[in-house]
Amino acid sequence: MTIERIDPPSQAGEREMLRAYLDFHRATLAMKVEGLTDEQLRRRSMPPSTLSLLGLVRHMAEVERTWFRRVVNGEDIPLVWSEEGDYQAAFDDGESTGASAFATWQTEVAHSRRIEEAAGSLDITAYQPRWGKDVSLRLIMLHMIHEYARHNGHADFLREGVDGTVGP
Repeated sequence: MTIERIDPPSQAGEREMLRAYLDFHRATLAMKVEGLTDEQLRRRSMPPSTLSLLGLVRHMAEVERTWFRRVVNGEDIPLVWSEEGDYQAAFDDGESTGASAFATWQTEVAHSRRIEEAAGSLDITAYQPRWGKDVSLRLIMLHMIHEYARHNGHADFLREGVDGTVGP
């Protein structure tokens, strides 16, 4: 599969700019895992860390699901990999395959895009129970960009450790 990563515009409205940067970072994660075997995706960074590319994809599926479906849309659904609400469970790649994790992540991204596009404005608010307060869609979009950017940095190092690939 070829991943298309489009550079965000240098001038645009706020919502268009946020969408573009979020999609840019989503595509970056997809590029970091592209072409790897399940064994390579499970390769850990360095002891004692259990961080892997597969775990990052699973984690980002949970992040998408939580912020858009559970918070913005108010859906009463469990996490993908933990009915007990343990966000760390996504990092335990266990029996998961790259194909299944990537498909789950893509499904959650599609839900997120649909929910964001249907929202009337960036000013809508929703209750974030972990933070104990209402948050705007604007904050959620910025938080998602931050979350991807941080984890894409991890993905850079993990991918380089797997096969030496570096770069965008």
